[in-house]
Amino acid sequence: MNFLKFENVHFSYPAVEGDVDEDGKQIQPPVIFDHFSAELPAGFVSLVGPNGSGKSTFMLLAAGRVLPQAGGVFLLNQNTGALNQDSRDELASYIYQNMELDTDEKTGALLDYVYQNGKLCGAASGVLDSSKNFIDEVKAVFEVQDLSDKSLAALSKGQLQRALICFSLLYGSKSIFMDEPFFAMEERQKENTVKYLKEYSKATCVPIYISMHELDLTKKYADTVMLFYPNHDIDLGTVEEVLTDEALEKAYGVPASMLKQSEELSREQIARRLNF
Repeated sequence: MNFLKFENVHFSYPAVEGDVDEDGKQIQPPVIFDHFSAELPAGFVSLVGPNGSGKSTFMLLAAGRVLPQAGGVFLLNQNTGALNQDSRDELASYIYQNMELDTDEKTGALLDYVYQNGKLCGAASGVLDSSKNFIDEVKAVFEVQDLSDKSLAALSKGQLQRALICFSLLYGSKSIFMDEPFFAMEERQKENTVKYLKEYSKATCVPIYISMHELDLTKKYADTVMLFYPNHDIDLGTVEEVLTDEALEKAYGVPASMLKQSEELSREQIARRLNF
C-alpha cells in the first residue's frame, strides 16, 4: 500500500485582491501543480530544492492543510478532501515554516496536555529506551526540560522549534510533515533532531516527510529523497539515485561545490527576515 497518492492534482493559490500589474489587471498566481500524479512511500523522506520550487505546497496538500482545485490527494487511503479536522489531525501532524504561537501558557503544561489528550493518551514507551515514558525521552532529546516554566511566547526561535517538534511527536498522529523545522537550531541540535526522527519513524512505522536545507543531513539519514526543481518537476528515489551533482546543479542553478555556501546564505537571509 502506498502511503501517499496524488491523483491528477491541479493547484494554484487564489489571487490576492488588489494585487495588480502596471496595467491595473489582477495578477493571477502561477499554477504549481497541473495534472500531477504520484505514488509516494512511507519511511523517512527528505524534501530538498530551492525556495519557490513547491516543497511547502506539496506538503500542505499531502497533509490536507490545503485542498486541490481538481484531482485528489489520498493519505493512508483516505481522501484529504473528505476529512474533518479531527480525522485530518489523526492522520497527519504538521509543522509550518516559521510558526508563531502567541500564548502565555507554560511550555511544560502544554507538552503534558498534548501527550495526555492526543492519540497516545499519555501511555507510550521511549524509542531509545523502552523502560522510559515517551514524554520524558522526548523532552530530554530535544532539550526542553528547562523550558517547562516558560510560556511559548517567551521562547527563542530555536527553543520554539524544538518544542513544536515535541508537540508533533507527543500527539501521536499516523504521519508527520515538517516544513524547515529547525533552521534556528544549533548544528548539534539539528543533527540530534534528524537522527532521532529517523529512529522514531523506523521504530513506530510513522512516516515523516521533512523539508530541510541541510543536504548533508539528507544524505546521511533519508530513506527517500524528493528533489524539487524550479519548474516544479520532482525526482524521487534514494540519495544515490537523486542527489547527483548534475541534478543538484540543475535544481539549484549553481555548481554542486557551491551548494553548501548557497544553503548557508539562504539560512542567513531567513534569519535577517526574522530579525534574530
